[in-house]
Amino acid sequence: MANQWYVVHTYSGYEDRVKNSLEQTLSNLDNKDSVKIYRILVPTEDVVDVRGNKKTIKKKKFFPGYVFIEMTLNNDVYWIIRNTAGVTGFLGGVKPVPIAQEEVKNLLNIVNRTNSDAKPRLAISFEKNEQVRINEGPFKHFVGEIAEINANKAKLRVMVNIFGRAVPVELNFLQVEKV
Repeated sequence: MANQWYVVHTYSGYEDRVKNSLEQTLSNLDNKDSVKIYRILVPTEDVVDVRGNKKTIKKKKFFPGYVFIEMTLNNDVYWIIRNTAGVTGFLGGVKPVPIAQEEVKNLLNIVNRTNSDAKPRLAISFEKNEQVRINEGPFKHFVGEIAEINANKAKLRVMVNIFGRAVPVELNFLQVEKV
């Protein structure tokens, strides 16, 4: 049996604990020949979270509740993983199903892309016609309605009511907050 990628279900928020626990278990094993686990992945990306006008960089999981493991599945490996705290099961249930090679390529592309020196993206989501308050610049404290969203450039066009007229103001995501 060759090594393949499998998906392990975990409690949400336990992905890193499961990964660390499995790595610790593997390092403590006496008979390492029968247990063939090659890689354990929890794909994440850096996102900028803005709360109270403070920017913090956080890690966001692409697949919450899932851990991806490259391994050669046998009885020993199955029970080591299944008995790890936080694991609820395998994709496929009692008979784990490996994921397709195309999905593995996509997964590894995601991991490689996020490991590169890319800028963290903003974790802010806005919707058209949503009310926002401007918190920076000459229009500080004004409230307006989002007319356009350019997620690639992290820009918004907000219609602000000034002297009874709707005036378009272009702002970046960090200059506004939801009302």
